[in-house]
Amino acid sequence: MLEIRQIACLQDNYGFLIRCSETGEVASIDTPDANALIAEAGRAGWSIGHIWNTHHHWDHTGGNSDIAQHYGAEITAPAAEADKIGAVQHKVKPADRVTLGALTAEVIDTGGHTLGHIAYWFESEAVLFSGDALFALGCGRLFEGTPGQAQAGLARLRSLPDETLVYCAHEYTAANARFALDIDPDNAALKTYAAEVETARKAGQATVPFALGREKHTNPFLRWDDAALRQRLGLEGASDAHVYAAVRKAKDNF
Repeated sequence: MLEIRQIACLQDNYGFLIRCSETGEVASIDTPDANALIAEAGRAGWSIGHIWNTHHHWDHTGGNSDIAQHYGAEITAPAAEADKIGAVQHKVKPADRVTLGALTAEVIDTGGHTLGHIAYWFESEAVLFSGDALFALGCGRLFEGTPGQAQAGLARLRSLPDETLVYCAHEYTAANARFALDIDPDNAALKTYAAEVETARKAGQATVPFALGREKHTNPFLRWDDAALRQRLGLEGASDAHVYAAVRKAKDNF
């Protein structure tokens, strides 16, 4: 029942319009570019009644006011960041549920990139909107949170079913693949994935959405407990958060 339209915005963002096919209700997952989202809604004949923000960064909330004014859309956002976003009608916390017509999404705590970052998971549809918490073969930088907080959030996402289809907010996969191969060069599944990404990007194709199950075997930011990766990093006895932190630091310096 969940219809999804993915819109390339700004330099490398994706915006998403989602619709409950049973009731016709429409939400925008973040608002990187109001004009692009309004234009896509017009082509589809959709009216955006809701805005669901994942976090407060400008490239996720910059179109809030224009879309809200154009359609009368109501804004749902993490309670912890509502003051930074502004004009929020519905403040949500981790484990809350939000509805879009006949569909329900769970709010998942993915703090780290920002302190109050959240993701939206439609269990019935096996679809996750991860914002900047999880990317294909990567994850968001730690601008506000701690490695322990970020690793705990990613662990919540990693626990979702393998068939979950992930819609993240940026097309970073090619660069992420280069780093992943550098830190995990003997991973055969990763090599295959990286080659497919290279082919797709050369053809101008998006690498989003992507299957969560594949990420569990290839994304170094989800493999903090992998023995081979730990050995390569010299962190065999370290905590999961420590291993994640080491991978994050390596990526920041790559």
